[in-house]
Amino acid sequence: MLAQNEPIIRLKGVSKFFGAACAVDNVSLDVMRGEFFALVGPSGCGKTTLLRMLAGFETPDTGNLFIDGRDMTGVRANRRPVNLVFQSYAIFPHMSVAENVGYGLKIAGLARDEIMARTAEVLRLVKLTGQEKKHPGQLSGGQRQRVALARALVMRPAVLLLDEPLSALDARLREAMQLELVHLQKTVGITFLIVTHDQSEALSMADRIAVMDQGAICQVASPGELYEAPNCRFVADFIGKINLFEGAAAMHGKDRIRINSAILGEVELTGAARGAVTLAVRPEKIRISCEPQTLLDIIQVRGRVSDIAYYGGYSSVFIDIGAAQPLMADIMNAEQNGMRNVTPGDNVYCSWRAADTLLLTG
Repeated sequence: MLAQNEPIIRLKGVSKFFGAACAVDNVSLDVMRGEFFALVGPSGCGKTTLLRMLAGFETPDTGNLFIDGRDMTGVRANRRPVNLVFQSYAIFPHMSVAENVGYGLKIAGLARDEIMARTAEVLRLVKLTGQEKKHPGQLSGGQRQRVALARALVMRPAVLLLDEPLSALDARLREAMQLELVHLQKTVGITFLIVTHDQSEALSMADRIAVMDQGAICQVASPGELYEAPNCRFVADFIGKINLFEGAAAMHGKDRIRINSAILGEVELTGAARGAVTLAVRPEKIRISCEPQTLLDIIQVRGRVSDIAYYGGYSSVFIDIGAAQPLMADIMNAEQNGMRNVTPGDNVYCSWRAADTLLLTG
C-alpha cells in the first residue's frame, strides 16, 4: 500500500499504436491518492485510449503503468483495483436497482447480509435510498447515472474511472450532477479520474487537469493555472474563450519585450521571448468605451461592434478590429435588459491591462 503522498496512478513513457496511428504518445503522468483528476482534449486526442489502458481493456505498446504501487503489466481488467463508469451507464435493464448495485459483490461470492449492507450504504451515498426495487426503465437519466456510480463504488476500488459520465444528461441536470460528483468524491475519498471533452466540466470539478492533444499531454495543472497561465497556444485556445493575436517579439531591456503586432501595433510586456509569439487575452478582461482610455500600462484597439450575443447574466460583444476574427469581450449585464449602452454599429475602444495579456511561445 502506498503512502498518502505517493501517486496512486503512475504512467511512465506509455504509448499505444493502432496500426501506424499513434493514439497515445510517450505519456508520463502521476495522479495522487484522493485526487479528482480530469483528462480533457478534443475528440481523437487519446484520452479515452489512456483510460482504457488504465482499466485493462487496452495494453500499452511501450512504457509502464502502475496503480496503487503495483505494475499492471499483464494484469487482467477484473483483477485491477479500479472500476469504470461508462458513458452509456451499462446497467442491466432486467434487474432492480439493488440487484444492479449488488451484482459485482454477488459474483465475488460475498455473503447475502454483507451484500445488502454495502448496497444500502452506497445507495444512501448516491441518494437512491427508497429506489431499491425499481428497474432502470422507471428511473430518470440522473438516477440511472447514480445507479452506475453506486455499482462501481460498492466494489470499493482504489480508483474510479469515469468515461464521459454526464454526456447523456441535459444541461441543467448535468450541472447538478457535477456538484454531486465532487461532493461524492470528497465523501468517499476515492481517487476519481474523469475523461471529458467538455473543458468547463473539468474546470468546475477537478483538482488537477491534464490537457491532451494528438496523443500527448500538453499541460497538467490546477483549473486556475490552466485558465490564467496556459503554457501554449493550444491549451489557451481549448480552455475557455480567448482572443489571439500574432506578433514578433524582441528583447527590450532586462525582463522586457517589445512585440510588433499587425493588429495591436507595438506592445511592451514583462517577460522574455524572441521571434514569433502569440498574444492572448480573455474576453472578461476587456473593457469597452466610447472614448480612448489614457491609463498607463494598457493595450488598446479601436473597432466597430458587429454583433452582441445575450446570455442572461452577461453578453458577448463582438468587435471588428480588422482581424480575421472579431475581438470578443464579455460584459456583465447589470441592467435588466442588458447592454443598453452598446449596440451593433457603434465605434468603440477596447482596452485591457498589459498584465492581463498572456504571452504564448508554444
